[in-house]
Amino acid sequence: MRKTKGSMYKEDTTLLDYKEAGLEPEDLKNMYRTMHLARKLDERMWLLNRAGKLPFVISCQGQEATQVGAGYALDREVDIISPYYRDLALVTHFGMTAEETMLSAFAKKGDISSGGKQMPSHFSKKSCNIMTQGSSVTTQLLHAVGASFKFKMDGEKRVALTTLGEGSSNQGDFHEGLNFVGVHDLPFICIIENNKYAISVPRELQYGADKLSDRALGYGMHGEHIDGNDPIAVYKAVKDARERAIDGEGGTLIEAMSTRLTAHSSDDDDSYREKEERETMKDSDCLINFRTYILDNGVAEEAWFEELEKEIKAIVTDATKAAEKAPYPDPEEALTHVYEEVQHG
Repeated sequence: MRKTKGSMYKEDTTLLDYKEAGLEPEDLKNMYRTMHLARKLDERMWLLNRAGKLPFVISCQGQEATQVGAGYALDREVDIISPYYRDLALVTHFGMTAEETMLSAFAKKGDISSGGKQMPSHFSKKSCNIMTQGSSVTTQLLHAVGASFKFKMDGEKRVALTTLGEGSSNQGDFHEGLNFVGVHDLPFICIIENNKYAISVPRELQYGADKLSDRALGYGMHGEHIDGNDPIAVYKAVKDARERAIDGEGGTLIEAMSTRLTAHSSDDDDSYREKEERETMKDSDCLINFRTYILDNGVAEEAWFEELEKEIKAIVTDATKAAEKAPYPDPEEALTHVYEEVQHG
């Protein structure tokens, strides 16, 4: 059969051999740096929210491995991403700066995504190939499918990647979009960041399938079920998917099993999770396990992590201060880019 399914998912915390994935030691350090920056930005925003300075935060904590592993496998110069609201680490890799993230969180005039009008975590940055995000759940998949259709029609060696939570995989847009990809063999990659909860609804009440990646067969696509806490496994799966896509072999559906370390958002009380589950989540923290992996493989020493910690802390602090001091949008800007502006005279 031309399109097959596979699995690189493992229940333990052993990461894939980076050499097998075609990575170099410096790649691992670069990946860890972005994961660490995203984590520290996220943690700072939670503190600012609890201090009453930010109205809302939705976290990527625990899912950085999936996001950075995927982003690292793409070509940022030509590939398009259509992220979902939890993708801070992915958009950071693709070029959103720490200051731009903070300007958005504070809803300041310099917010690159919307000039302070959009809800936080609605990422977009045209210059970095990050597509504008809609608020309606799962619509970002259709945006990416449209981009991939354009790439195929124009014979471009590019791919479009979208991400979503497993809850979104039960929406109509998901099924219609992937059916279109399968029919037309589009250069498209969809990653389900399966953190096992659609806000408060556990996966056993969301879908009856054992693996969401098995749905790929119904669409005529390649499907894989992988360990989303392993950035190397994610990198390899997405790299292979990209190669198939630009070779004309169609799209890929990847289910990356991840860990959501926080509540759904700053407005959520996640007491619906069992106490034991909440207490043991840190055991699968991708940042901790990747750090251990880097040390065990002699890629870096403790001193490198200590210097990185100082560097990242300074970046996050400077970004926070700059965003706090930045001006808010002028009141008359409220309708800019909302209604057509007609010139009279």
